[in-house]
Amino acid sequence: MKKIKYLLKRIINMDFSYFFNTIKDINKKTNINTIKLFFDIIWCGFKYQAGYRDYYLFEFYNISKKDRKTIMTRGKNDKYIRFLNNPNYYHIFKNKNEFNKRFNKYIKRDWLYLNDNYDEFKKFIKNKEYIICKPIDGSCGKGIEKIKISKYESKELYDYLVSKKLYVLEELVIQNDSMSKLNPDAINTIRVVTINYKEKAEVVVAYLRIGASGKFVDNFNSGGMVVPVDVKTGKINYPALSKSGELFEKHPTTNTKIKGFQIPNWEEVKKNAIDASYEVKEIGMVGFDVAISNKGVLLIEANEYPGHDIYQLPPHRKGGVGVLPDFEKVLKL
Repeated sequence: MKKIKYLLKRIINMDFSYFFNTIKDINKKTNINTIKLFFDIIWCGFKYQAGYRDYYLFEFYNISKKDRKTIMTRGKNDKYIRFLNNPNYYHIFKNKNEFNKRFNKYIKRDWLYLNDNYDEFKKFIKNKEYIICKPIDGSCGKGIEKIKISKYESKELYDYLVSKKLYVLEELVIQNDSMSKLNPDAINTIRVVTINYKEKAEVVVAYLRIGASGKFVDNFNSGGMVVPVDVKTGKINYPALSKSGELFEKHPTTNTKIKGFQIPNWEEVKKNAIDASYEVKEIGMVGFDVAISNKGVLLIEANEYPGHDIYQLPPHRKGGVGVLPDFEKVLKL
């Protein structure tokens, strides 16, 4: 019954033009009959809670029945989130001011919330070359600005930030030399997904996000690249993938090898995320964005609804198997 309800909800909210364009795109790519694709997408929606975007992104048309069962689809991801996360506590993660207050000991950098406090603002920017300025909400790096202080008079900058509603100001993180070699233009973060259930927290999956040349954000949806991290070792065993589908064994700008790269301080990275997962126990599944700075491991932000779109992308599936078994080992629903 729940599967039928989920499928009906997805159908009601479906963008049908995009749905049929997806079928056409797959047909051009594979020459699979469009009618066959149509019914297979519907079947996968019912059987695996996979929408047509999942079907395309994870290449369901090219996966065996056995391996289809291992894919963490949107519907299954939602199921875990509904079970583990209490919506009454989402605001702590959505509101960047609240998040910084609650997770202050994990973010390990100077920050300020603009609230009609010009004198505090002047003190905050003193002796800083750059600051990171964020809207109080938002995701995927949207709306964030990196500002050079010397380009403005202090009052001019204050008024600009207020006008743009960039109320959360943070000290610029200087990343670890090893991480900087990948791409010095962005803070290359690790998305560490934890499940905290019945007072036991574990890292389930982890992904390195690498910024594209010239961009100071590393988000996959903002032009960056993504690659899975071996949870046990912290090693990268695959080439990175961009949203356009390009694979990179080396960074296109720095020429640093991605496949074979070792995340520094890996045990500390995991410990940081696990410790932070106990901070709001009502949110049992969290995607922590962790950076490795010259001051050590720290949190950039966290997501109460960690997206599944970077999981198990086709070039990153060992033997065609998705990540659902990794989640099932921690918690069976």
